[in-house]
Amino acid sequence: MPPAAPHKAQPAGILLEVHGLAKAFGPTRALRSCTFELRAGEVHAIVGENGSGKSTLVKILAGVHRPDAGEVAIGGRRVRRRPSPRAAQESGVVTVFQEVLVVGPQPVLGNVWLGTDGVFARRVPVVEKRRRAEEALGELLVTPPPLDVPAEALSLSDRQACCIARALVRDPRVLILDESTSALDVATRDRLFATIQRLCAQGVGVIFISHRMDEIQELADRVTVLRSGQSVATLGRGDADTGVIVRHMTGEDHLTAGVETVPSRARVRGEALLSTEGLRLHPAAEPIDVEIHGGELVGLAGLEGHGQDAFLQALRGAGANAGRVLAGEEARTEIGSPLEAFRAGVVYVPRDRRAESVFPTLSVLENFSVPTLGSDRRAALVRWRATRRRLGEYVQRLGIRLAHPNQPIVALSGGNQQKVILARWLAARPRVLLLNDPTRGVDLGAKRDLYRVLEQLAGQGVAVVMVSTEVDEHVELMDRVLVFREGSLSRTLSREQLSRTALISAFFGESA
Repeated sequence: MPPAAPHKAQPAGILLEVHGLAKAFGPTRALRSCTFELRAGEVHAIVGENGSGKSTLVKILAGVHRPDAGEVAIGGRRVRRRPSPRAAQESGVVTVFQEVLVVGPQPVLGNVWLGTDGVFARRVPVVEKRRRAEEALGELLVTPPPLDVPAEALSLSDRQACCIARALVRDPRVLILDESTSALDVATRDRLFATIQRLCAQGVGVIFISHRMDEIQELADRVTVLRSGQSVATLGRGDADTGVIVRHMTGEDHLTAGVETVPSRARVRGEALLSTEGLRLHPAAEPIDVEIHGGELVGLAGLEGHGQDAFLQALRGAGANAGRVLAGEEARTEIGSPLEAFRAGVVYVPRDRRAESVFPTLSVLENFSVPTLGSDRRAALVRWRATRRRLGEYVQRLGIRLAHPNQPIVALSGGNQQKVILARWLAARPRVLLLNDPTRGVDLGAKRDLYRVLEQLAGQGVAVVMVSTEVDEHVELMDRVLVFREGSLSRTLSREQLSRTALISAFFGESA
């Protein structure tokens, strides 16, 4: 028999009610008035631009923040006691946050059961823990990892699957998925969707947050739209087409949504700024010989773990098994380390901003200034006025929402943190810009801003190389896409050859 869970699924009805929720952090009103309800057996999507209040809402429901005003009721009972994550879980509300939260050195088993002390009515035996962890991971992953390997050895997608499995073993009554698909590969995402359907059939209610409109259209029974901290509309499945959702999100009319096609304009393809010679990602892989030219946008694509991430790392001088990476036009420089890459004008923006990019104890201004402090120094003193002025330029250019440059970066939404990190590296004036899934967890408006910036950079002769997990992003944005399969470059698709069908077929080694 499985261990007693802290709650049981109820028959169809309202599981959770939110009315007039509000929350401010100093002068910043993150949530002004949010109202919606979650029914048993439904997927209720919450959408909105970055900074619209989604993350604050999730943290209130998860017991992390206490609202300044408004009410939350679970199963018809108003939540009156002081909120805490443990109290939320005891009420059956389980959250998978946007950031991939694992303890790297701990084994997979420990990560799946992390934080469950006191959640279950009785102690769960180790044998039972192993069985339930294997069951949850087996539902999410085609090839589940061994339970005894450290989580840090897993791919980003598999680490996120551990976080989702952690929620599943808690037997949730209300499951909150906050951008949980953004770190998943296609196969794991599809298996998660099947799991969501199973849970809904059992009466579980799912609050689903995603910036990917195709996911919203596929899963959501209802959609509530947040704008500037307020719930402005709740739409049923038949009314929630992409155009309507985007109009509510922005308060404007948009003819197109999702991935916006970048303006079509002829760019001059420059000299090769980066090239590889005999590059191998692992001993059995085929050698890769490619050139990346100034003025072009190059996408790197493939199923998770098939080599595109490793190739991007190799371009910055990290992780290649054999071969060479060369930077420059005439007097080419061999890149043997990330530092040598940076000195050669090759700049890298990581995928996992929490682990690799954000300094959580520093302000927005300090995070922005990290790689360019040398250019703002005079007599060993940092010229913060000059740094602040440069930050202001990128705040305007990228549409970064912040109250003040000196506010903590962790006070920003995930998408705005990502924009600050991008601004940090753009300020270094790269010749080659390497981006690892930069729009993960970023809203539609922010994506449009980013696409315009990338198009501008290419127009100025910068070479842009980008890993993306979104097929539409490759089809609409890239001049060519390098498709990786089983650790080798398997196909190159030109802009004329690009389509969703052609790209997905290439992932699986098929022709369109």
